[in-house]
Amino acid sequence: MDSRTTTAPAGHPRRWVILGVLVISLLVVVLDNTILNVALRTIADPEHGLGATQSELEWAINSYTLVFAGLLFTAGILADRLGRRVTLITGLTVFALASLISSYAETANQLIAARALMGLGAAAVMPATLAIIANVFTPQERPRAIGIWAGAVGLGVAIGPIVGGLLLEHFWWGSVFLINVPVALAGVFLVNFLVPESRDPKPNRIDIPGVLLSIVGLTLLTYGVIEGGEAGFGDPASWGALAGAAVVLVAFVSWELRTEFPSLDVRLFRNRTFSASTGVIGLVFFAAMGSMFFGAFYLQLVRDYGPLASGALFVPFAVAQMVFAPRSAAMVKRFGPKLVSTVGLLLVAAGLSIWIFIGQDTPIWLVGAAFFVMGVGMANVMPPATESIMSALPREKAGVGSAVSNTIRQLGGALGVAVLGAVLSSVYRANLGGVTDALPGPAADAARESISGAYGVAEQAGAAAPQLISSANAAFLDAMHYASIGSAVFAVLGAVVALLWLPGKRPADAPEPTSSEGLAEEQGVELVEA
Repeated sequence: MDSRTTTAPAGHPRRWVILGVLVISLLVVVLDNTILNVALRTIADPEHGLGATQSELEWAINSYTLVFAGLLFTAGILADRLGRRVTLITGLTVFALASLISSYAETANQLIAARALMGLGAAAVMPATLAIIANVFTPQERPRAIGIWAGAVGLGVAIGPIVGGLLLEHFWWGSVFLINVPVALAGVFLVNFLVPESRDPKPNRIDIPGVLLSIVGLTLLTYGVIEGGEAGFGDPASWGALAGAAVVLVAFVSWELRTEFPSLDVRLFRNRTFSASTGVIGLVFFAAMGSMFFGAFYLQLVRDYGPLASGALFVPFAVAQMVFAPRSAAMVKRFGPKLVSTVGLLLVAAGLSIWIFIGQDTPIWLVGAAFFVMGVGMANVMPPATESIMSALPREKAGVGSAVSNTIRQLGGALGVAVLGAVLSSVYRANLGGVTDALPGPAADAARESISGAYGVAEQAGAAAPQLISSANAAFLDAMHYASIGSAVFAVLGAVVALLWLPGKRPADAPEPTSSEGLAEEQGVELVEA
């Protein structure tokens, strides 16, 4: 390996090949959560899966997300300190190992724990990819590169269900995790030989108390919301956890304001552009990921589509992402982040609003249309919002900017699944009625817990099975409509934030265009050629 300092002023000569490698690394992380969506019914099946309850399924999603979000800041700092390439390789290796463990989990709790380990690996991957982009591309090319990066995020969200459906049609449920292993290892090989190393010359110290406070606070918040959906928000476990979360998160903010090297410099949120951009990202993912959670149950249970058929209905979302995300940079240049993001969020809200009118016999093309409109909207939200965040910070602090962007995205998605899942659970139980009274105790509890539980115990209902399934479908559809209203409201709220506070043009205080390698030379960053 030949090591030498690179000072080419026009950006790294292999920058577009490097971007391709980073997209592969990113896809394996993003694919995982959306692959899991089509596997939820199978994992909930006691015969072919793990017999997981709805709350355990929510935790299988959120254990990954919370660790991911809680460690992104630390991972960004580690990447700035130790090197972005070595951090990316380490993250991919951990992700591959955790995926292998997940695929052979024997209980829901084992899966939840393994998913948390996957979140640890993903936390190292995400900020490193965006920080490397900021260091190998010039400011002039960076919006286009970020547009492709954001398109890869959308593509992963969309093709995950298709890949998952294909695997579940032919293999056991663990295959949806096992598929990550060869892809992650291929990423390790390519990153090692193609991606240059880069570091921050003045990295922050690791804020261990801040990291611990953030993880504890976010876990309590998520637990309180999920428990509220299960047992009611008047339950001591729910409101106690929510109260504890408020105390811990207030302590986190207080600590971050006082410590010399905060994991999250909350003073950054005094910058209107920075705050609005992160808020927009959080709100759009809150709305979108929550809707995908209930959409998976609707397609596979109410409509009785198999994993592959239900996954194929995400293709319109993928097409919209692939077509519109790479073009969003040109749209922003012409119309500004404010208009592009506002219209994008209104399109997301429109797509989510379609779900309010979807019933058991709705033409399925309408579901595809809803996903397409959502995809077009998200393709025009993520690139301008991400670029606004990155432009508000000095480029040598790219790890911080990418960590904030991805943390808010993950938190938005986690809270969307938790909050809309809680709405789904509480309305479902309230509308199910007394149809479960004739069932044995454990079967009745399973049927009241979720629609997948009702389908799972239908055989025990005997002659009452058709009535149980019909009542469960009707209760779920009512719950889905309420959750759809909630998700659309949050998307509209995001549009309001974008309209009021995003800049109409490139921020005046954005860093002056400087080549990544020239900046590296000026700051003393060591760039090592592979």
